[in-house]
Amino acid sequence: MNRRGDGVWVFGYGSLIWRPDIPFREQRVAYAQGWTRRFWQGSHDHRGLPHAPGRVVTIVPGTGVSCGGMAYFVEVAAICETWDELDDREKNGYQRETVRLTFRGGASDGTAIGAADGAVYVAPVGNSAWLGPAPFPEIARQILRSEGLSGTNIDYMRQLAGALRRFGIKDDHVFRLERHVEDLARQARSRENRR
Repeated sequence: MNRRGDGVWVFGYGSLIWRPDIPFREQRVAYAQGWTRRFWQGSHDHRGLPHAPGRVVTIVPGTGVSCGGMAYFVEVAAICETWDELDDREKNGYQRETVRLTFRGGASDGTAIGAADGAVYVAPVGNSAWLGPAPFPEIARQILRSEGLSGTNIDYMRQLAGALRRFGIKDDHVFRLERHVEDLARQARSRENRR
């Protein structure tokens, strides 16, 4: 699946951007064509609990859109190890699919320098942890109160937004949600300080 003679491109659009934890030979900023990132997947393990899920990202198909992230080239010798690691990490409703990737040129320009198929983990609509769309304030409140074995949901959101900025990747959905979450966090701190 997704093989070029000596390996596979693996595309990350969430925590894989800042914490890949897989053996890779090369990494590049890349865009999955025809997909967009959304905080519509529940996290009952990493950033929430079974009775109180957090919200993490998945990608959903769309027309005329693309999702920016990081592509990692994994050599043939490390593919089995990589699938084992990622299958466990992405077990809460995600499945492996193939997407078309375009690679960005230099750090500051958006020119494409090539394309390839890549493997990506997608949480499809209706999976066992699917939460789906909701108003931004509602998603923000859920993120602010959620925590799981990998830490707080707000930390996940901050790490993602920070990584996207570092790599010059624009994402209106993530950045708009970040503003809502940070406003709520400031209000909560202000209430605490008045006590």
